[in-house]
Amino acid sequence: MDKLRTLEMFLATCDAGSFVAAAKKCRSDPSTVSKAITRLERQLALTLFQRSTRALKVTPSGLKYEQTARRLLNDLSACEEELKQLNDSPTGTLRISSAVCYGHLYLRPILRTFCQHYPDIKLDIEINDLYTDIIESHIDVSIRTGFVSDSRLVARCLTPMDFLICASPDYLAKHGTPQSPKDFEQHNWISFRIKQSQKRQPIFLPNSTGGYIPYNLISTHMTDDGETMAHLCEDGFGFAQLPHFLAKEGLAKGTLVSPYPSFRAPQPEGGVFAIYPKREFLPQKVKLLVDFIIEYLAKQQESTHATWAESLPN
Repeated sequence: MDKLRTLEMFLATCDAGSFVAAAKKCRSDPSTVSKAITRLERQLALTLFQRSTRALKVTPSGLKYEQTARRLLNDLSACEEELKQLNDSPTGTLRISSAVCYGHLYLRPILRTFCQHYPDIKLDIEINDLYTDIIESHIDVSIRTGFVSDSRLVARCLTPMDFLICASPDYLAKHGTPQSPKDFEQHNWISFRIKQSQKRQPIFLPNSTGGYIPYNLISTHMTDDGETMAHLCEDGFGFAQLPHFLAKEGLAKGTLVSPYPSFRAPQPEGGVFAIYPKREFLPQKVKLLVDFIIEYLAKQQESTHATWAESLPN
């Protein structure tokens, strides 16, 4: 910053022809400007101005240095203005990373409406369930199920993650509805395998008091794809513990039934989050998208504290 300030004083002196006039232009004092130019000449081992009692005259070396310094400061100013416009205006490419199921079932219709509102924003979307370093990968926003603890990032909660124990109507008609966790041992169960850890997602079952407890069940079927788990459940393969965004479509169509109240697993990181790099000035396109998602979800009875699943009749 000292060098930039010195260059500004140097160019002001070239334009004004005196330290007094340059000081006024730079909102400084003549002594400060004179000392800055003297330091610059010592650093360069060049004389930039011929001094006399009447005026300052730029030397040939000073003229060449002036051309380069002016070009550099003009380029810097133009770059800053361009970046400011990119930060303040909803234009440019928005790089988004999303978990697979949430991206397919929730984010896709949101983005369609978002781009209708902001046609100058172009999307670059990455869909996967694997960990991605969004800073290294230059991702603007990542939509993930689960909190990411990283001091470089902001994790803004979009909604909790509510679960529903689901089965198909045909399966329940053939095999009946379990009345206790023990009863589930007599039923087929579809489990979810977490891709990164290869561990089975914990299963919580309703107890006699209306609460939910962790339970060990032998899985009849297992998959690492959430939509496949929901489809297997719809096809009558057995019960499945589905997050609200996976169960929603099947429950609406009647291809899934949830005989029990929804529940929220007792993990603090259990939720859907918009994750983006921590920075002093958040680009306008990032803020617009996150706010748009929150407003869109609110119309679907979802907020940072609740989802539509809580209002289901049981």
